[in-house]
Amino acid sequence: DLLGVGNGLDLPKPLVARVNGQAYGGGVGLISVCDAAIAVEGARFGLTETRLGLIPATISPYVAARIGPAALLRFATSARLFDAQVAREIGLLSGVVAPEKLDEAVEGEIAPYFSASPEAVAATKSLAHALAAPIDEKLIETTLTRLADTWETSAAAEGIAAFLEKRKANWVL
Repeated sequence: DLLGVGNGLDLPKPLVARVNGQAYGGGVGLISVCDAAIAVEGARFGLTETRLGLIPATISPYVAARIGPAALLRFATSARLFDAQVAREIGLLSGVVAPEKLDEAVEGEIAPYFSASPEAVAATKSLAHALAAPIDEKLIETTLTRLADTWETSAAAEGIAAFLEKRKANWVL
């Protein structure tokens, strides 16, 4: 269950994200469980938890499955923001369009699904997820435990306080 809304992986129907703005942390996680994602030019993305002294634990299995461990490491450990073109290059997005073309692009992404057998689509999604590394209860429990442990650190206390006080954390140069 990703952020209380299901993980999208067991959904038998295609799930397409329409991204019209910024997506940080959990937003990147939500995009990661979609079968396709179209974003507007100018959208920004980031796995920014480490700026708060935290880790992207809950979403990390889904993000790693979508963009790969190397990209997850690069973006999550640095908390760097990236644009829609980079998001497409790393596999987070399937398309990037001008804002006025977003609805048309999403409709274009959805249209082919209507000619496919719903049963075959569900079976294909199940097969694709079976071929990938499993995201099971044990992995979810591990990520939750690691996140809970991180919340107990002095870095998390400082990072969250700095965020709430709109100041730089004491580790920022």
